[in-house]
Amino acid sequence: MNHLPLIIKREYLTKVRNKSFILMTFLTPLIMIALFLFVGYLSSVNNDTVRSIYVLDETDFLSESFKTNEQTVYNHLSEIDLETAKTLTKQEDAYGLLHIPNSSLETVSSSIRFYSEESPSLSFISSLESKIENKLSELKLQNDGVNLALIKASKTSVEINQETFEGVKTSKVGSVIKLIFGGAAGYLLFMFIIIYGNMIMRSVIEEKTSRIIEVIISSVKPIQLMLGKIIGTSLAGITQFAIWLLLGAVMFIAASSIFGMDLSQTQTSQQEMVNQALSNPESANKFQMMVGEISALPLGNLVVAFILFFIGGYLLYSSLYAAIGAAVDNETDTQQFMLPVILPLILAIYVGVFTVIEDPHGTISTVFSFIPYTSPVVMLMRIPFGVPLWQQIVSLLILIVTFIFTVWFASKIYRVGILMYGKKPSYKELFKWLKY
Repeated sequence: MNHLPLIIKREYLTKVRNKSFILMTFLTPLIMIALFLFVGYLSSVNNDTVRSIYVLDETDFLSESFKTNEQTVYNHLSEIDLETAKTLTKQEDAYGLLHIPNSSLETVSSSIRFYSEESPSLSFISSLESKIENKLSELKLQNDGVNLALIKASKTSVEINQETFEGVKTSKVGSVIKLIFGGAAGYLLFMFIIIYGNMIMRSVIEEKTSRIIEVIISSVKPIQLMLGKIIGTSLAGITQFAIWLLLGAVMFIAASSIFGMDLSQTQTSQQEMVNQALSNPESANKFQMMVGEISALPLGNLVVAFILFFIGGYLLYSSLYAAIGAAVDNETDTQQFMLPVILPLILAIYVGVFTVIEDPHGTISTVFSFIPYTSPVVMLMRIPFGVPLWQQIVSLLILIVTFIFTVWFASKIYRVGILMYGKKPSYKELFKWLKY
């Protein structure tokens, strides 16, 4: 393994000196900031849009449900027919016309119409339906002699206090915080594997098609070359992430200076908001509970587990990407082999999102946290909810053993594939390579 450091150094320097790598390293933060600003601008434009709605209520008992607000202006029409109301709505270029025909309280709900030039938004129609439903329900209750004030007074808010048998208090807020921690860790690993695993695969294909691999392999063992590519590309990826963080901090400070943002005033206003929230006993309790939930998280365990599972999961999948790159002659031919690699990652994300949050210690969550191809994501999402240390160790050991086996498996394919040209390999062909 004497050549491994040299291969790692060569692979690292080749990546970081690449013009596209340098360009994307510095452009990506700018693109992301521009994208966020653009989305924010579009959201503000959408929020500033005021809809003008004409309401023709022939029943006279639903008009008061539609009150003008910042986003919607309701213009109530009376003593005109439907056709005239439609013409007026078109002339005024209004968003639409809500027509409530003259009918009984029991039948009016099925005869209401909304007329517009274009299809209205789903959220707006749902809002109208909600207003009408609430008003009709109140009117029917009043007709039946029910006192609405008593109904409103009888409504009670219930918040169940959660506590373990050992006396540790938990809450719904804590579950959300744990999900955010675990989800962020799992998603970061998923994106890192996708981005830099593909980079390893393309690097192998490039050297293979340029025939430079034939010179390198004469003095280096295939497994050394594969591990060198994986580790070198990983270090390049870590360097890129570090630069992104640094550039993000610098651009944030620069933007604050350019646009005249006083960070001290911002902190002061935030502190005032916090103080106002704490002045409310209910808000203060929720805030203290949130702080307690964050402090109760196993942060040390999370950091150590994240590093170990992140490295193990990335190396495991990177070896598969390297094997795929060695087996084909161009990137187009990789598609037939990508599904078996991507599928476990996608499955891990789905299991984490839809199963871990509901039952982090259930059978499905536990089983998938031991399967090595899903454990880096699922286990990272389970740990904030409290996973016994022995389960973490067993899962990590299984991941390491599987990685060693996968490296051996991938190196078999890599050893033969990097010297194969002109033939599209099949799964049957890859199985034969394992016997060489």
